[in-house]
Amino acid sequence: MTDGWFAGVDPDDADGTAAAIREGSADRPKEWPELAVEAGFAEDTDDYYDRLHAATMAATERAVAEREGADDRQLVHAVRAMSDCERTANELAERVAEWGESRSSDAGSGVEYARELAATGGDDPAGEALQSLAERVVDLDDEAQRLRGYIDRTAPEVAPNLAALAGPVLAARLLSLAGGLESLAKKPSGTVQVLGAEDALFAHLRGNAPSPKHGIIYTHEAVRGTHPDNRGSAARAVAGKLTIAARIDHYSGDLRPDLQAELDERIETIQSRTEGDK
Repeated sequence: MTDGWFAGVDPDDADGTAAAIREGSADRPKEWPELAVEAGFAEDTDDYYDRLHAATMAATERAVAEREGADDRQLVHAVRAMSDCERTANELAERVAEWGESRSSDAGSGVEYARELAATGGDDPAGEALQSLAERVVDLDDEAQRLRGYIDRTAPEVAPNLAALAGPVLAARLLSLAGGLESLAKKPSGTVQVLGAEDALFAHLRGNAPSPKHGIIYTHEAVRGTHPDNRGSAARAVAGKLTIAARIDHYSGDLRPDLQAELDERIETIQSRTEGDK
């Protein structure tokens, strides 16, 4: 008998060999090809390596499929799709406004103006084309709102502490920037603090800019609402708690309301400083 990954596995069972690769272990290396031949798993060394390659590829494919289907990955896709819809809607809304200005002196701007045009019929071919474009803006904005609703519902289920501290959308954006909950949970707070500010960070590393104080967490009220002189301290405090929240969510999943109270107390202390204090 052997403790090789192939022990007791049917060589022609793709699921069985993939599971053996993913779940098996051994105390120390051995002459696995020779042992596999002795166990009747492979005809010779070349056959063993062919079977090993097939098993590892199958195990990898299953791992990727499971990873992509995980709840945090679905949340990442949703927030990226929402951002795409918002960006495209705003860009097209600008085009609608420019076109509208050529036809009316009281043309508006933004998505709301596109909604107004979409609700009115065009009175000539150009007007109909403009109305159709405005409808596309409305469709994209509506889709962004539906995706936001999905994020609002899902983020507290996937990362309850992170969503409680950051809000569902910022939590989802942090997961997106980090590559998932596990990846975010493994990052130091200093990295979490500047997620989303990669361009500024690289410019700093090249010696062309100061070190960024924050990235996407600037949208957090505790950071945005703090005086610029103390904003770096607020960003560090928020990043520290968000890092703890992500780790709790990944490794245990239980909700810790005390994190919010601790963050509120720390931010209150920072915001009470005089302008010159750091």
